[in-house]
Parts: sequence; C-alpha cells; structure tokens
Amino acid sequence: MRYSKSFIPTLREDPAEARKNPSHRLLLRGGYIRQVGAGIYEFLPLGLKVLRKVEGIVRDEMDRAGAQEVMLPALVPAELFKETGRWDLFGSTLFRLKDQKRNDYHLGPTHEEVITDLVRGVVRSYRQLPVNLYQIQWKYRDEARPRAGLLRCREFLMKDAYSFDATEEGALASYRTMRAAYDRIFQRVGVKYRVVAADSGAMGGNTSAEFQILAETGEDAIVVCSACDYAANVEAAVAQRSLSAVAATVSGKRESDIATPNKKTIEEVAEFLKVPSTQTVKAGVYLFGQAAGSVPRMAVVFVRGDRRINEVALSRELTATWLRPAEDEELSAAGLQAGYIGPRDLPAGVEKVLVDREIAEATEMVVGANKSGFHRQHAAMADALGALGERANIADIRAVGSGDLCPQCGAALLEYKGIEGGHIFVLGTHYTGKMGAKFLDESGTEKLIVMGCYGIGVSRLVAATAEQCHNGDGLTWPMSIAPYQVMLSALVTTPEAVAAADGLYEALTALGVEVLFDDRDERPGVKFKDADLLGIPLRVTLGKKSLEQGKVELKARTSKDVELIDIATAAEEIAARVKAALG
Repeated sequence: MRYSKSFIPTLREDPAEARKNPSHRLLLRGGYIRQVGAGIYEFLPLGLKVLRKVEGIVRDEMDRAGAQEVMLPALVPAELFKETGRWDLFGSTLFRLKDQKRNDYHLGPTHEEVITDLVRGVVRSYRQLPVNLYQIQWKYRDEARPRAGLLRCREFLMKDAYSFDATEEGALASYRTMRAAYDRIFQRVGVKYRVVAADSGAMGGNTSAEFQILAETGEDAIVVCSACDYAANVEAAVAQRSLSAVAATVSGKRESDIATPNKKTIEEVAEFLKVPSTQTVKAGVYLFGQAAGSVPRMAVVFVRGDRRINEVALSRELTATWLRPAEDEELSAAGLQAGYIGPRDLPAGVEKVLVDREIAEATEMVVGANKSGFHRQHAAMADALGALGERANIADIRAVGSGDLCPQCGAALLEYKGIEGGHIFVLGTHYTGKMGAKFLDESGTEKLIVMGCYGIGVSRLVAATAEQCHNGDGLTWPMSIAPYQVMLSALVTTPEAVAAADGLYEALTALGVEVLFDDRDERPGVKFKDADLLGIPLRVTLGKKSLEQGKVELKARTSKDVELIDIATAAEEIAARVKAALG
C-alpha cells in the first residue's frame, strides 16, 4: 500500500482524553482508531488490519483445537437470561431494550445462555458429545466508567467458546485442550504473559484461569511465586503467613483509648502513635445484597493496616450478588465514624463483621475506638471477636501481595501488574442445570451436560499488546499482528531513486511481504517520526548515500542499529527476516 493513497489520519499531539494509557494515546495518534462516543470506537484501516490479524490467529488455533465456529445473535430475548437469573444479576451493566410489542431484549454481553439453549435443543445422546462451539462477535456492556480506550469499552469484539461434555473428566480434558490453544495464541501474538489462577465471578464455575499480559499500566494485580509455578490474580490468590510480623511482642499493657485528633488514615495514625502500620487494623464498611434489588445490608471488615481488602473474596464470604463501599452519609446514619471504626461497640445496624485470618489472634494492635478523635491501643483481636458474638467470623479477605509466602512452596511471592487478555472456566452444570440441558448416557439414564467457557477479548488484546509494546517514540508491534511488516521510505526523488524504490516495493510485495510504501512528498524527519509512531517492525530507507553505494538501510523498530544491505538482494533478505520473525 502506498502511503499517499492510505487513510492514516495521524495526530501530532496527544488527545486530551487519552493521556493515561499508552495504548489509548498511541492508537488514536497513529490513526488506528477514533472515538465515536464514551466506550465506543471505530477501527480505521490500520486498526482493522491489526484486529483482523489477532482474530485470524485466534480462529486458527480454535479450529486447530477442534472447536467449530458459529454465529449467535447479538440481540437476545430476555427469557434466556431470566432462566439463569442473570437478567437481574447483570444489573445496570446489561443493555436492555424493548421491541414494538414491548417484549424485553438485551444486547449480548456474553452468550452462555444462548449457546446452552442451542445445545439443549439438539443434543440428546452421549454419542453427540463432546462438542466445542465458538464465535467471534461484538459484545455489549454498559460500563459505568468506560476508560482506557479499547481496554474498557461498551462495545468490543470477543471470541467466546463453549465446550459440552458428558462427564467432569471430559470437561477437564476440554479445558486442558483449550488452555494449550490459548498458550499458542498468546505466543503467536508475541506478548509476555502469565497464566494465573482466577475467580470465576458472574460466569460461575469453580476451575478458572486468566491469561494476563504483563504491563505496568495494567489494572489487574497478579502474584507469582519466585521459586515455583504458582501464579494467581490477587482476587483468587492465597498465601501462607506473611514474612513481616503480624503483631508486636505482648507488652502486658491494658487495652485503652488514646486521643488521635484528626488522624483518620492508617499512615496518619501510625506516625502519630509511633507504631508500624503492621500493628494497626484497617476497617472497611460495605453494603451488600444477596439478590438484585434486595434491601442493603451492612458489613464491617477488618484487615491489617498495610493490607488491601479483597472485595471478590469478601463477596464470596457474604454470598453477595452485589457489593459496594458505604458512603460517608451511610456511615453516619449507621452510627459509625469514618476513620475511627473498630471491632468493639459496633452499632446494631452492622449485621456482619469479618476479621481477616491473619490478625484473628493478633495482640498489641491499634484499632478504631468507634468515637470521633480516638483510637484504641494494646487491643487483642480475639477478645474483640468474642465480644461481637455471632455477628463475627474469621475469613481470608485480604489481598495477597509482594512479601507474602507462596501457598505451594513457601517462597516469597512477587506482585506484577497485568491486563486480562483471556479467561477460561470449567462451568460444570452451572448453566445446564438451570436450563435443563440433558442427555442420555450409555445406560439410558438422563444426565446434565458438563460445560466449559473460554473467552478472549480480541479488540482488547489489540490494546493490551500496545500497552506492552511501545516506547517513547510510538508503538512497537510484534511482526505477527503489525498492520504492515515493512515501512519502505524513499528520501530521494531522482528518477533513478524513484525507480529503485518502486522496484523494491514490487519485489517485496511479490514475495508476500506486507509493505507500507511512504511515497509522500515529506521531509525525512516527518517520515521517520510517522514510521516510529505507527510501530511497523522493519523500516527500509532509500537515501542518497546508501543508493550511491548500491545499498538500502534496514532498521528494526526496536533497535537503534541501522544495517546497509545490497539493493540487489534486499527483497529476498528482508522477506527472510519477516519469515523468521513470524516463526
């Protein structure tokens, strides 16, 4: 493709709305995407080429794994989600609409119900199992805060596959097959990633793994063992006792209140009382419900002061279908003082109290005194738990992080940031049980089909790769998904130079190399800047000095080195480099 004939509307400055995430900023600046509305993007020619390449890799590996492609409707009758309860569970995230007859529909955020309905209408016998069906289709979720460009959208392209087996053993075999396929996908895309244990969330099921693309800007936290293969999303991670002390040595001093005027945060209290944050207790107050639209209930959670609360684990402990932090006015209405909440003398409106297992036996702790301007020192958590009675429970509700010990081998865990690129589940009979998807086994006994679910955010993977593959000058696409493999730039406009550039362009194209030929009448600096911004893996330049030597310049986007290669053999050598990079 000649640049002069291409639609590549680059931007010289960072868009005001895209200064946080590199992928958002660089995909907009490079003319890959444009925003239509909040969380809604159009793919321009370059962006669509990258998207289609990712899609092609995903389709290749799904087909190779034995999955069969289908296309399910994006517009779904409400009855299917109502069968499983997700019409209410998805809440405001679901795009809902009515037809002319006032019947309820929604735009599909995921398709477990639709695919289960298809299979239950076809499969009757064990002889028809196993089966694995997948689609690559646009999904819709009404994100409250769409952000970070393609990473958090309201409309996104997703590959979702669903396996159906006669037994749990068969379902696990399907899961392993898909996990291997996912490894091949992420390896072919060319990103650094980790497979981590994960929480199944609203999808259901109990065996789950995420494919996390490592990126400093990732919104997910993952922990990885420094010695063994343990890795998990912090939402699902567990750990042995922390490397740091849980509590100070017992002083023998009696528990007592101490004035801490205007000291509300853990940092402020620890500094004021001259104690480490590991000797403090952090309180979190949440409202939760166990059904959509249910009356809010209140829970207070206590973890060590330097810890984070794992809200996914908390939801599980409370069997909550929804959970959110309480607002200041809700705290006041319940008789709680923000910044001074402790385990003793909690008001009756607090129905549930959860204490993290790490501090359940801790002594000499600093806790809130449940009155403004005061904390309580030398507190023993076991005594406070006893005073709370049946309201209190001990649970693993802290977020695991660096410095914790691996649950498998006891070595130190390391924390990284990541972006979820794929998620795989063994769903069991979570959906088939609710929807009555059954088959007859060899003895003629009716049984529930065992199900698995496997998702990859195809458009999200474009952005996640850009989050990892960039530098200060622009994108640095892996060869496998770059919009073009070579950027050819002619810096000289003499007839001989133009003929040489045209000839090399034609030769590379004939060898199957995807070339963007920058034939614009622009300064060399502009051409080089655009080449770096677009992130095309190889740059081939025809300049005055190199042409005088019968050479062309070859530079990899991720290298500072420039090679001179013979123009007579340049096409073959460049094609070989491309082929080698593609593996």
